[in-house]
Amino acid sequence: MLPLATPTPTAWVELVLAEFDAFLLDHAACERKASATGMAFVVRYPDRRELLEPMIAFAREELEHFHQVYRLIEARGLTLRPDEKDPYVEGLIRWVRGGRDARLLDRLVMGGVVEARGCERFGMVAAALPEGEIKDFYAELTRSEARHVGLFHRLARTLFEPAQVDARVADLLKLEAKLVAELPLRPALH
Repeated sequence: MLPLATPTPTAWVELVLAEFDAFLLDHAACERKASATGMAFVVRYPDRRELLEPMIAFAREELEHFHQVYRLIEARGLTLRPDEKDPYVEGLIRWVRGGRDARLLDRLVMGGVVEARGCERFGMVAAALPEGEIKDFYAELTRSEARHVGLFHRLARTLFEPAQVDARVADLLKLEAKLVAELPLRPALH
């Protein structure tokens, strides 16, 4: 697990619980975008065979998570929303360098950091929910996100020098902490 430089404030989970429908709609969008991200690695780097199987599996798992969240949304009588820009992810994307290899390294590192924040926050949601199916679902998502952190980190260290990966991780964790501190709390995963 990547050591996040700043924890999510407890006020965030209180807001999520107070506006859980809005959180579910955002969560669905995040899962769909994560699935698309996995496939983007496959499309952009078909020559990096080490990425293909893991990213296809990641994309499928994230799509299944989207489907599970969609079922929760449907059961609550909600309607999916059109995509919106995520200010957290947009802030991280600006950190990504150009150039094929530099971009690949940075996107892998970014994927790990995003999954680490998701792991932390899904764990907070799971801990705060009452016993039941939705609590169990978020507990399982927490474990899944932890696996994804490891996946992105392993792939980065397979394709690039570990010292180079560690330096980029440290750099992004500083930026990520600043973003989390600056962005307003909202009933959204990020």
